[in-house]
Amino acid sequence: MTHSAGKGTEGAQHWVVTTNLDTLLTALYVWIDDRLGRRRRAGRPPKLTDAELLALAVAQALLGIDSEARWLRLVPERLPGAFPYLPGQSGYNKRLRAALPLLRRVIRDLAAATDLWTDPVWLVDSTPVECARSRPAVQRSDLAGIAGYGYCASHSRYFWGLRLHLVCTPAGLPITWALAHPKIDERQVLMCVLDVDADLLAARPGLLLIADKGYASAELDDYLDTRGVELLRPAYRNRAPRPGQALLAPIRQLIESVNDTLKGQLGLELHGGRTLAGVTARIAQRILALTAAIWHNRATGQPITRSLIAYDH
Repeated sequence: MTHSAGKGTEGAQHWVVTTNLDTLLTALYVWIDDRLGRRRRAGRPPKLTDAELLALAVAQALLGIDSEARWLRLVPERLPGAFPYLPGQSGYNKRLRAALPLLRRVIRDLAAATDLWTDPVWLVDSTPVECARSRPAVQRSDLAGIAGYGYCASHSRYFWGLRLHLVCTPAGLPITWALAHPKIDERQVLMCVLDVDADLLAARPGLLLIADKGYASAELDDYLDTRGVELLRPAYRNRAPRPGQALLAPIRQLIESVNDTLKGQLGLELHGGRTLAGVTARIAQRILALTAAIWHNRATGQPITRSLIAYDH
């Protein structure tokens, strides 16, 4: 990916701080390339570097282009000269699936590079990731046995696919996430996710975790309490209100708006993945795009942290 910098009066290079897709991609490419360096590989080095691959994937998600073939045809017109080499659709698809560990790493490192990473308040929720609709599509799917039927309460409908479990800050910065079968208890998923990332809780004594009533569980309460985490969630109607419950309504809307951003602007439900690797890589692609936008908005002092308006056209 090519980039340019202006020169100051004394010849020093500096970045012109603007908020648009080209500037975000340049900053993101430089940031990733600096951290990855030159990785040693067996055989011939790829024509498209890892940093270019991730910048290309972020641009696709931000522009809301779900078709990889259409996206690769559009790149020379939309981002002229930015990517000296573009793979074919099959090569891009394979590189993106193989890059899942890299996607996870960059999401985490980029999030940790923002001032929001140390926020003492987290929000947790899960949302459907539909993978098929018709009965024949479900029967033919390579996700059979991994995905399943679940119920989406917010839309009052059943779906076939997976659930995205997302932990984020009130500003929408992703902290950690996982995909799971929709019938797996979301409380169990949360505990598994936090067990895998045990260092996250260890580094945040006194953390406040906000959830909905679906996370009501004595087992979860004990699990979080032993790790110094306070869980704030509403009580069921037939039980006494929990402390702080009156403050939950506006806060709970925050994570719903994060899910709306992922679905409405980043095409979470239009991922097009047909295998577990494909679905996971495309979900990671969209989470990286959200993280990159928040990272860039904070770095450039934008008034709305999670706004994608400057990058989606």
